[in-house]
Amino acid sequence: MTDTATVAPRARRRSTSMLRRRPFFTLGLAVALAFALAAIFAPYVAPYDPTFQDIEFMMTGPGAQHWLGTDSYGQDILSRIIFGARYALAIGLCSVAIGALGGLVIGLAAGLSDGLVEWLLMRLIDSILAMPSLIMAVAFIAILGQGVDKVIIAVGIAMIGPFARTVRADVMQVRVQLFVEAAGLMGVARLRIIWRHILPNVVYPLAVQVTIRISEAILVSSSLSFLGIGVTPPTPDWGLMIAEGRGFVSFAAWMSGMPGAALAILLIALSLVGDGIREEFDPKLRDGA
Repeated sequence: MTDTATVAPRARRRSTSMLRRRPFFTLGLAVALAFALAAIFAPYVAPYDPTFQDIEFMMTGPGAQHWLGTDSYGQDILSRIIFGARYALAIGLCSVAIGALGGLVIGLAAGLSDGLVEWLLMRLIDSILAMPSLIMAVAFIAILGQGVDKVIIAVGIAMIGPFARTVRADVMQVRVQLFVEAAGLMGVARLRIIWRHILPNVVYPLAVQVTIRISEAILVSSSLSFLGIGVTPPTPDWGLMIAEGRGFVSFAAWMSGMPGAALAILLIALSLVGDGIREEFDPKLRDGA
């Protein structure tokens, strides 16, 4: 029996070793945590109310009073970026959770089924994968309407396909393993086999995929707001801020440049974190190394 007192130090040593061996992962993690902390403590970090409009400082460039300048309504861009991190991370995490849960259910069913049921589920997965996530999200937004909650649902549904495909592929590999066939020959109930043997071997790779897909979900949600069909004003959403400032980019580039830079930095940081976790914990990559 493994002593729990030795497991915790071993896990800490492994995480510390990972931080040292993967400097880009460490840098991305630090930046992502900085955005997360800014989002959590936004009311205490932001210098102004994100929706406060000051007509005396409309379209003011970066300076001592407004570090990143103001927009056409006199709203402080830094404050809107900080509060916008809340919406970006919330939409990314919640939509990925919806996509992962839906993909897990459909992928399990498709991997364990045969005949007509498998064919129908595979056609459903193929229909979702046939269109890019952004186009699929636009279609669902047209049905559901605008708003933060609608964007979360639309992006989440659009991401079910990739997760379902990953889960089905893992289920197809696990179901033919000897220990699964032995459990079936011993008369173990099918639901118990799924719960004890198949699901644990599927959830772990799925969790790795979740960390990779968060940046994609944030990018899709920001694109919806940029197109004017996502989050509605005056919500401090980065995509919406970029869209609002594009008409003034020739003489007030900070209006679109600052939120665009924040979005790019966060996406790069999350991508570095996701790639590091995938390279460290993905069994397929570890076996091939």
